[in-house]
Amino acid sequence: MDSEPQPAVGQPIREDNQAPPTAPPQDRSTGRPAHTPRGARSGDHPGRPGALPPAPGRLLHVLTHPLASLRDSPLTPLPLALVLALVSWQVAVGGPLLGLDRWVRHWVGQSHDALHSGLLNWLGQLFSDLGSTVPAIPVLLGAGALAAWRARRAGIRRWWLPLLLAPLAALLIPLLVVPAKAYFARGGPLGQPVAPGSWGWYPSGHTTTACVGYGVGGLLIGRTLPRAGRRPLYAAMALLGLAVGLGLVWCTYHWFLDVLAGWCLSALVLWALARWLPSTDRQY
Repeated sequence: MDSEPQPAVGQPIREDNQAPPTAPPQDRSTGRPAHTPRGARSGDHPGRPGALPPAPGRLLHVLTHPLASLRDSPLTPLPLALVLALVSWQVAVGGPLLGLDRWVRHWVGQSHDALHSGLLNWLGQLFSDLGSTVPAIPVLLGAGALAAWRARRAGIRRWWLPLLLAPLAALLIPLLVVPAKAYFARGGPLGQPVAPGSWGWYPSGHTTTACVGYGVGGLLIGRTLPRAGRRPLYAAMALLGLAVGLGLVWCTYHWFLDVLAGWCLSALVLWALARWLPSTDRQY
């Protein structure tokens, strides 16, 4: 019978028949033991030693995680409502905050004269037009139909809910904007007066239409997608709403505070809907 191999002199005998522990790795430059050997370094995920955060493929999650936190926090509407109330008060009384509008309009005029960029002018007009009732409302209604179709195919209870929410969101836009425009009756950024029986410029209807229309449509479709698929869709909707507002300011269709009020108003609507609207993960 063959005899079992004997451990080398000076090495302890282990009862589990495993190999004896090895000496810590040496640093190549100094010959001293490394302080953080690669095998002992833990990354951002178990089973992936040495991964440097953020790991590949997680950058979008890192960027959109604060947005999810804002959605889940009950305190999110507070700063939005405060900003909206402050801006509305300043517009109503002609307060000093309106100096920001005049500064932005002056800066836009200087930028137009300095750049002479046909591309920027074209983009500004393009995004401004995206805030019109057409195409924003048809996109919203189409998104509701697509979300309902996807939910029905997946066997989701109350699959018809997007068909109800999309037209309700479309009706909500004028209910929020038109009374405010009539009440504040603010003139335009080029000195346009408000004609009798007409609406004013505050808040921006194009901004609100774009943010609510495309935003609600994105929420309805996003809730039928996997979590990884929702993030780029939500990010695209947010960037689109931002671009529409900036395009209106660049083309001097609106004061900046008009657009800011539209952003705040739309964000409150989207936050409330995102908090209430269940996802397909919860079988709505």
